[in-house]
Amino acid sequence: MIEWIEANLPTILVSAVLLMVISLIIYGMVKDKKKGKSSCGGSCSGCAGCAMHDSCHKQ
Repeated sequence: MIEWIEANLPTILVSAVLLMVISLIIYGMVKDKKKGKSSCGGSCSGCAGCAMHDSCHKQ
């Protein structure tokens, strides 16, 4: 088992770093969503034709 880990250590480390980065991105998106921030860019003048207008800008 230890031999397998040693042979695949670079792959394991890269995978762990990528998993951490993806987790932080998702955490940030969830946090922003809970604060009411939108990912549409915030320009309400251009959002009228957007399919997600109603979910981004509930008024």
